[in-house]
Amino acid sequence: MAYAILTPEALRESLSQLHGWQLADNGDALVREFRFGSFAEAFAFMTRCALVAERLDHHPEWFNVYSRVSVRLTTHVVKGLTELDIKLASAMTDAARRTD
Repeated sequence: MAYAILTPEALRESLSQLHGWQLADNGDALVREFRFGSFAEAFAFMTRCALVAERLDHHPEWFNVYSRVSVRLTTHVVKGLTELDIKLASAMTDAARRTD
């Protein structure tokens, strides 16, 4: 699969649509921390996201402590951000809105 790094313009436009996501300090990743009411809610979120990540064949770097999930998205093969990162960030934002 060919991966294209997002242009600065495309990245700005995408970030304007992604609530809560920010560029990492070095600009090669998107980062966000999600907070939930309990560990079970955080784990359910991670499960929903894992299923999406498998479908996209694009996997997050993430860290979970109790009700918090910290996420970093980047496309390692190109050492930058691609459309896959935007798609996964959007899906993760949607997954966080769901409560089961």
